[in-house]
Amino acid sequence: MGIIGWIVLGLLAGAIAKILLPGRDPGGLIGTPLIGIAGAFLGGWLSARFLDRPVANQFFDLATWGAAIGGSFVLLVAYRLLFGNSRD
Repeated sequence: MGIIGWIVLGLLAGAIAKILLPGRDPGGLIGTPLIGIAGAFLGGWLSARFLDRPVANQFFDLATWGAAIGGSFVLLVAYRLLFGNSRD
């Protein structure tokens, strides 16, 4: 799966992570998708590096989606903890 596939996967994983963790984000409309993309890369890297479960080269692999959504969720939680809700 190429870089474009990971970006698309990251956008979708970020949207799913946002659904799982509703609320207002300090990043807004631009920050949340970027967190999703970074989370997909982070989840894929962590999965391959520490869990000895390299992600597949297929876009529709369940482990790939799980790693991307998990990474996006973790980054979204960390971002909210670090920067808080500055949009009150």
